Amino acid sequence: MSTLYVDTINEKTSGNGVQIPGHVVQVVTGSTATAATSTTSTYADTGLSAVITPTSSSNKILVVVNQQGCQKYGSNTGLALKLFRGVTELVKFEGQLGINTNTSYDFNGGGCGATHLDAPSTTSATTYKTQFSNRNGAGGVGVNVGDTTSTITLMEIAQ
Repeated sequence: MSTLYVDTINEKTSGNGVQIPGHVVQVVTGSTATAATSTTSTYADTGLSAVITPTSSSNKILVVVNQQGCQKYGSNTGLALKLFRGVTELVKFEGQLGINTNTSYDFNGGGCGATHLDAPSTTSATTYKTQFSNRNGAGGVGVNVGDTTSTITLMEIAQ
């Protein structure tokens, strides 16, 4: 049996990197603490986004969203959230923590989250962001309400 000891591993050709399948190549984070509210069913940016430039077009991006300060106010309303890569909708997440309840009371639901494994098939800079809307078009909804900070984490996974 042999044992290999190393202090560092350097790439042979600049720009190719050392990529082991299943391992994280890079991590990028974005955050916002700016509140946004809406009374319409039209989707709008929450202000939460991050940009990653994949090192290989075959790698995947694990996206972890922690949208904080999720709130509804008024009756027959609910918060709808979507995750996008550029203009492409990846996943819709809503109704978490009772936010979509049809009751007349206000509700501060804390955080709403989503996790998505994406295959962007590019080595170009790629933007991931969230958008929100008033699910039922009545009352109002908000994100990043109060003293909260939302985060999005992008992890490039070698394939």
